[in-house]
Amino acid sequence: MLSLKQLRYFDAVARVRHFGRAAERCAVTQPALSMQIQELEKTLGVKLIERSRGRIMLTKAGRDIAERAARVLAAARDIVDVARAQGDTLAGPLRFGVIPSIAPYVLPVLLPVIRDRHPDLDLHLRETQTQHLVRELSDGGLDLLLLALPVDAPEIETRALFDDRFLLAMPSSRQLTHRIHATPELLEQDRLLLLEEGHCLRDQALAFCNLRRADNIDTFGASNLSTIVQMVSNGLGMTLLPEMSIKLECRRSDIHLMRFADPQPNRVIGLAWRRSSPRAHHFIEFGDLIASVMAEQMREAQAA
Repeated sequence: MLSLKQLRYFDAVARVRHFGRAAERCAVTQPALSMQIQELEKTLGVKLIERSRGRIMLTKAGRDIAERAARVLAAARDIVDVARAQGDTLAGPLRFGVIPSIAPYVLPVLLPVIRDRHPDLDLHLRETQTQHLVRELSDGGLDLLLLALPVDAPEIETRALFDDRFLLAMPSSRQLTHRIHATPELLEQDRLLLLEEGHCLRDQALAFCNLRRADNIDTFGASNLSTIVQMVSNGLGMTLLPEMSIKLECRRSDIHLMRFADPQPNRVIGLAWRRSSPRAHHFIEFGDLIASVMAEQMREAQAA
């Protein structure tokens, strides 16, 4: 008889392609996990997994069934969510994904507020790039995302929370005293330092500069904004910084910031969840809390 436990174990192996790590994810021993998957293959009458020279690969049937198993498990979680959604407040497990260019600047101020306002919320955090978060949300591995919009996926609902403006950051030694505001053309005068491929912040900066390929763009190896800021501080180029990062990044760096002329470039920060989720009204309430916390942070940063 097919069981949700078997599907959950197989889903874990399909995601991590490793029996040991899949067993850890499922909090079971590796032999117990392997036995359940063998039972699943016996019940279905097809081979799902190939083992070759220490590698785990899915058969064609395994790939097809893994996609359907993910949807079944997501639907099963939605059933549990229906019950949780009957309450008046956000409670129970919440698997929350945040992109790296937001997490260090929002979570330190947000998490204490969440703990105070929603003491019964069991928050599980996941920080990675947008493409991975969206896939995990669609597959049911995550419940809610905080990221830069838009999200191009018909099965996902989004809600904009606030605008995060970009500022130009350059070494303090290169302050341009005759300029009141920065312009996109100014970025062509020095090496532009951006996050490596896969980060949405990189794509947004390139779109603002109307650039896709240019000799002065450097995205080599930088996976976080702190590294970029230190490179700028040491005279290696300039970059675009989101306003939410200024309070933290400028405190430990020797850089000069300039606002851009209107219309100022910005990214839209918002939430994303599956359209099928019955907890949407709680997520909207959660988004209002985030927007309120960040509005206060922005006011403090501008007053400083």
